[in-house]
Amino acid sequence: MTTASVLIVDDEQDILDTARMFLKQELSTVHIESDPTQLPARMKATDYDVILLDMNFTRGVNDGEEGFYWLSEILRLDPQAVVILITAYGEVDLAVKAMKNGATDFVLKPWKNQKLLGTVLSALQLRSSKKEVLRLKDTQEKLSGDLDHHYHEFIGTSPAIQRVQELITRVAATDADVLILGENGTGKELVARAIHRQSVRRDHVFISVDLGAISETLFESELFGHVKGAFTDARQDKAGRFEIAAGGTIFLDEIGNLSPALQAKLLTVLQHRRIQRVGSAKEIAVDFRLVCATNMPLHEMVFDKKFRQDLLYRINTVEIRVPSLRERADDIPLLAERFLARYAQKYKRPGIKFDKAVLSRLKKYAWPGNIRELQHAVERAIILTEGKVIASEGLLTGGGLRQPVTATPQTLDEMEKLFIQQALANHHGNVSTTARTLGLTRTALYRRMKRHGI
Repeated sequence: MTTASVLIVDDEQDILDTARMFLKQELSTVHIESDPTQLPARMKATDYDVILLDMNFTRGVNDGEEGFYWLSEILRLDPQAVVILITAYGEVDLAVKAMKNGATDFVLKPWKNQKLLGTVLSALQLRSSKKEVLRLKDTQEKLSGDLDHHYHEFIGTSPAIQRVQELITRVAATDADVLILGENGTGKELVARAIHRQSVRRDHVFISVDLGAISETLFESELFGHVKGAFTDARQDKAGRFEIAAGGTIFLDEIGNLSPALQAKLLTVLQHRRIQRVGSAKEIAVDFRLVCATNMPLHEMVFDKKFRQDLLYRINTVEIRVPSLRERADDIPLLAERFLARYAQKYKRPGIKFDKAVLSRLKKYAWPGNIRELQHAVERAIILTEGKVIASEGLLTGGGLRQPVTATPQTLDEMEKLFIQQALANHHGNVSTTARTLGLTRTALYRRMKRHGI
């Protein structure tokens, strides 16, 4: 017996009794109702999987208007309702019209029992599919919400971060491809998620792909999908990340790590917005918003023939550079306080706070790991501090203020590094302007930045 609840609504008692007696042999719950005005109360009391609805309830009337009315009421009360119409042979045209208005199927009376059962069972499968779609949608929204909870809005009032926020707002309203540049730990994925949340695609999925963690052998299968039997372990069809991202945003992190061969394959997909699953010759159209990120100097890599120029042009319709933490030192106390509040709650340390002198001294630390390092440092300090006040910057910086931004350089290399850092800060991280100011080409400046770890 199938576990399902069915409601039959008809003004003829013989039809109700006959249908109920037969369907009760196959289905766990079968209710009957001769008065359609009781439909709202019935639907409020029971979540019906299928409703069988007669087209006419007034004797001598066969225009189907009553059926259309109650069909609309059912769908108003439950937009996911599955309705099968009960109709006479001469009313087939009305039934077809009703199906265009939301009905699922119809049965002709008098019916053959097996035909009725088959129609109901098919409708139950549709109802199950609708419920699963809703469940998956709710699950996706919950998971996306939980994941986004870890990616908060930008915190900071420095000019550098305000420019990033302005760019996000401007580019999010478009569907342009975006390239996000910045050091590790600066919050590039946070920028990508902020763009998605403010875009017209915000109600669809955000798919994050770490290209640096996908091997070349799995690249096509992971991104484009595969069909059953395409290779040894392909036991069933599998959609790739681009298909899953349909309608939403796909974020390709660490795109600078792709080999030339994989760059060519990715370029083809981005140009045509069509993919082919591994093992299939069929092309599938995909609609997505592309956001990429890297900490590598792609422009210099193009000059060195390590990154395709046409791919770079394709992915950076708009380019956003996320400043390092040392370029926004005035935001450090604000960020530190935000992390303090978060981890104080997590580790149940109410009232714990920073000594003001510590916050001031933290601004002088270079933070090579950027915001991620600061976040972990605050968490560590809360765990290791016994009292209510974090009074030693050593707890946060791992033993003291290493690599101070204002330290006096001791070698020519240190002097050059400091000079470049200061020039970049003066020009708000704009590499092209900084290069012109220093009398260097953009590529030459990138090489020096790479050598100094800037």
